[in-house]
Amino acid sequence: MVNWGSWFWYHRNYLIIVLTPLIILPLPLALPSSEARCGYAIILMALYWSTECMPLAVTALLPVVLFPMMGIMKAGDVSIEYLKDSNMLFIGGLLVAIAVEHWNLHKRIALRVLLLVGVRPALLMMGFMIVSAFLSMWISNTATTAMMLPIAHAVLQQLRDTEVQADERDFQAGQAQDNMAFELETRQTKLEMIDDKKSDFVPQPEERACKKATESKYDLLTKGMSLSVCYSASIGGTATLTGTTPNLILKGQMDEIFPDNGGVINFASWFGFCFPNMVLTLVLTWVWLQFMFLGFNLKKSFGCGGKSDRDKEAYAVMKEEYAKLGSMKFAEIAVLIIFILLVLLWFTREPGFIDGWATVLFNMNGAFVSDGTIAILMSMLFFVVPSELPRLGGKPIKSPPALLNWQVVHERMPWNIILLLGGGFALAAGSEKSGLSLWLGESLAPLQKIPPFAISLLLCLLVATFTECSSNTATTTLFLPILASMATAIKIHPLYVMLPCTIAASLAFMLPVATPPNAIAFSFGNLKVLDMVRAGFMLNIIGILCINLGINTWGYAMFDMGTFPAWANVTSKP
Repeated sequence: MVNWGSWFWYHRNYLIIVLTPLIILPLPLALPSSEARCGYAIILMALYWSTECMPLAVTALLPVVLFPMMGIMKAGDVSIEYLKDSNMLFIGGLLVAIAVEHWNLHKRIALRVLLLVGVRPALLMMGFMIVSAFLSMWISNTATTAMMLPIAHAVLQQLRDTEVQADERDFQAGQAQDNMAFELETRQTKLEMIDDKKSDFVPQPEERACKKATESKYDLLTKGMSLSVCYSASIGGTATLTGTTPNLILKGQMDEIFPDNGGVINFASWFGFCFPNMVLTLVLTWVWLQFMFLGFNLKKSFGCGGKSDRDKEAYAVMKEEYAKLGSMKFAEIAVLIIFILLVLLWFTREPGFIDGWATVLFNMNGAFVSDGTIAILMSMLFFVVPSELPRLGGKPIKSPPALLNWQVVHERMPWNIILLLGGGFALAAGSEKSGLSLWLGESLAPLQKIPPFAISLLLCLLVATFTECSSNTATTTLFLPILASMATAIKIHPLYVMLPCTIAASLAFMLPVATPPNAIAFSFGNLKVLDMVRAGFMLNIIGILCINLGINTWGYAMFDMGTFPAWANVTSKP
């Protein structure tokens, strides 16, 4: 007999794909307006994205089909939305990340910092968190987590082994002081055990208890270290505009919905607000994980005095890993120089307090040069600069390959995210063209009676909850156009709600399925779902409070949140 429950579960994706459009079809039929038709498309995409019945990038292509057929936008106008300036910034940033990963520069930076920090538990956790956060500012959160966790586990395994051996030595020394005869008997038994591996020697109860305590301590430490790496990767990704996809979605949506915003979101302004917020969140995360998994015994956690044997052996593991990398190659130096130049050009393009180099040289009569322009220019150098210094004289040899080739880029570039970004921009454009944004804004006007800080706090909670079950990219793509309409309707600065909610979308700490870094940590760290929920729930609260503290203090001053900007008054435009 067929088990219908199992059959429906295994075929759920096909059922969702077929039945969902039919179930919500009464909406455009009952309300034959462009707003209802656009609402139908958005609801359909939201359900497809939330259930992931189709790949996210395939769902993102639905506007190309639905908007022209429903008379919302012309096909050419929809297609243009899929490759905008934000996509160029994303591609350029990823090319830099691919070059850094390809030449193992990120691993060299990570191990160098960890060798400086040391191996005491609290300092080790702090070191891994700092390195993970810094790397995820520039390369993907997933790549950072996948690289850092094996290093963390190798170090912890060495610490565990050396501590077990040291405890055994201490136990034997204690037995010798208490009872010389018993100590001699123990040594004889151990010699017999070495000669005959099948010996039935049973450890003393005190020794077993000591081993059990050590194993328990390192189980907790392994869990804490695994979570610290994946959480700090997610937190670090919020610090730079190219750190994670939701950040670029916000920039793209701002440029799409408020085209006259004057480049209010650029690399420098994003970093100015989000980097202090990232540091604050990271410190509080470290304190919480320290409390949960290590306790607050500062003497044990930080250590006092010289290094013990176990510290030296664990330190040797990291030193050996670093030694395997060899001396710094020309290619690594070249990638590092291009990377530093890119960051400097981003920061000085339009710093805000003075005219940047782009304003003086190119942007006097309009915003010609953007962060995307710089990202593409610098990333093209990876295909021009050789990976080795050319040799002169001697026999003719082949020219060295460039730092990157297209095969490497093709394998590592997440092309699906570019389509996903484009789908979000197409949704925003469709909402505006159809009048759905205006209708939403008018419907949300009663929210004007609620204090803005309460609105921001509640929306961050809503987004942080939603992103636990849906990808952060889909979450921001769906929420940001609605938040923009709401801000316009109740006359508050759009960034006052859009910026906190974008960062909140990266606070997916509670479930293994919430983000790829969480899933990697879950598979590595012998974690239970309950461990992640207990640690992640408090971190969600901490993250939301930090974001709202930032937006009401230094963010309030940076973006002049107290006034409703003229560029946001899109409803008054013809």
